[in-house]
Amino acid sequence: MKKKNNIPTILGIAILVVGIFAGAFFLNMTTVFRIGADTSAAPKDIRVGNISDASVTISWTTDKETNGFVSWGENQGGVNKIETESDKKFFSHLITITGLSAGKTYYYKISSDGSSFDNGGIPWQFATGPTLGINKNSYLVSGSVVTSSGQPAKRALVYATVSGYLLSTLASDTGNFVFQLSGVRTTDLSNYQAIDPATTLIEISIQAGEDGVASAQVFPRSANPIPAIILGQVYDFRSLPTNGDSQNPNASLALPENTTNESKFNIASASGTPSPTSVILENIDEGETVTSTQPEFFGKGPGGEEITITVNSETPITETVSIPPNGSWSWSPSQALAAGAHSITITWKDATGITRSLTRNFEVQAGEAPAFTASESGTIASPSPTASGTATPIPTPVATSEPIPETGSLTGTLLLSIMGIAVLLFSFAIWKIAENNA
Repeated sequence: MKKKNNIPTILGIAILVVGIFAGAFFLNMTTVFRIGADTSAAPKDIRVGNISDASVTISWTTDKETNGFVSWGENQGGVNKIETESDKKFFSHLITITGLSAGKTYYYKISSDGSSFDNGGIPWQFATGPTLGINKNSYLVSGSVVTSSGQPAKRALVYATVSGYLLSTLASDTGNFVFQLSGVRTTDLSNYQAIDPATTLIEISIQAGEDGVASAQVFPRSANPIPAIILGQVYDFRSLPTNGDSQNPNASLALPENTTNESKFNIASASGTPSPTSVILENIDEGETVTSTQPEFFGKGPGGEEITITVNSETPITETVSIPPNGSWSWSPSQALAAGAHSITITWKDATGITRSLTRNFEVQAGEAPAFTASESGTIASPSPTASGTATPIPTPVATSEPIPETGSLTGTLLLSIMGIAVLLFSFAIWKIAENNA
């Protein structure tokens, strides 16, 4: 009787085990490499600001120019709604999420250049506040940011902290920024912050990536506008004199004092109705709530007169409009307005050459439709805010990354599968040879 030789079988099993462990090791190393390959895309200095009952703003910076989006949801396992930023790549990033409900906790992750970042394996979170009425305080903080060479600091992240509440916005291409303090809440978000124009401290900080940072302190009474802020500097503007009342300018619709009721300069129009001698905004009352994110404004004014219309929001919108000969004008902003408080200012020159202006505060409350939601096909539905409850802001988080699955990237898996099958076939062949030699 021949003695069985088990060595080929044992060798085959050993090769199979080694192949499996080697495959697992190299697969794991591939994943590790993907995560750590480019840390310059990781979000830094993540901040949650502008918290209201229906919206919130998330901002961050990256060490290189990237594009990204925020995925969010109402529970940790359902972070599947998406708010996009832009197709372009930037160092500074700011995304406003709308369509939230009041008094609820939400979870989010940040995608940057194809990788998803979270808080050590779990999403970050924030909470909205309760629904409040319109705040009549309309103090403004405005200014500009320039680099050390005197150039506008485009897309610099500008933050204003008021009694613990964070406001955030991006500087425009001309380096300008504006904040409305009417949305400032207490730290528990349960009420609007009481603001004293002479004593409430506003701490402004600016993050412009590789161009540098800057900071300033100011009181509301002298914050509209503040002097230009140069990156790399620290300012104390608290001793500046009062610039008006730092509120939106009051409407001034009166005619010049030297104009009589029977002015010979009023020329009747073709219809026989006197042409208006001042610009009037007809459809928005002070503090009115509108349900459209692109409301239409209209009114009357002297035919042929040019008026400058500015909507004061996180990113101000300004446009010059010529009033038609019939004296009726209308205008809508070119981009959607975020839910919350805004103001519209109209300026023009009257018949005597004096610059006149009127301002109205209003609030945008969007309809009840879902916010951006990622569908199975990858399309994104249109947003629309809803509201109602209570909560507290979450401290600034730190990012850790996880790779986003890449569709069609099966090379590694396929290779390992082929290797595994090859090892199995090889082991089976050795086993059969051993059996035949037994």
